[in-house]
Amino acid sequence: MKLDYNKRIRDLGLILPPSPKPAGAYMPIVQVSNLLYVSGHLPMKEDGSLMTGRLGESLTVEEGKTIARQVGINMLATLRNYLGDLNKIERLVKTMGIVNCTADFDQQPAVINGFSELMIDIFGEENGKGTRSAFGAILPLKVAVEIEAVFLLK
Repeated sequence: MKLDYNKRIRDLGLILPPSPKPAGAYMPIVQVSNLLYVSGHLPMKEDGSLMTGRLGESLTVEEGKTIARQVGINMLATLRNYLGDLNKIERLVKTMGIVNCTADFDQQPAVINGFSELMIDIFGEENGKGTRSAFGAILPLKVAVEIEAVFLLK
């Protein structure tokens, strides 16, 4: 039985915000054949403000997971805006998660789990779990997390 991704979002009580606008000279999504390459998304709240901070300094792993989940919600909004219907997605292929953190912070994968667990909640265990990288860096605008991804279309 195929999941209805739009229904899953409603069942989870998620409200997708308007799709964030590009903040530079890039495309939010580039489609090549049946692959969608989604540019890095930042953690934007409903009011448009960014979720900032550094893991290992001002944020805990749990706070980081919540922020990574918000990045996922924003990315779903971009995908819905581009596709019109999230049910056109077959699966998540690849996630690259970047965590703004101190040099000694080593829990980047645990933070990016906030995004990954949301994708599993929406697309299911098999289609919501793709390959993944997670690492630390200094991020623009002092945001706590940035994530880019690749999705396969049906």
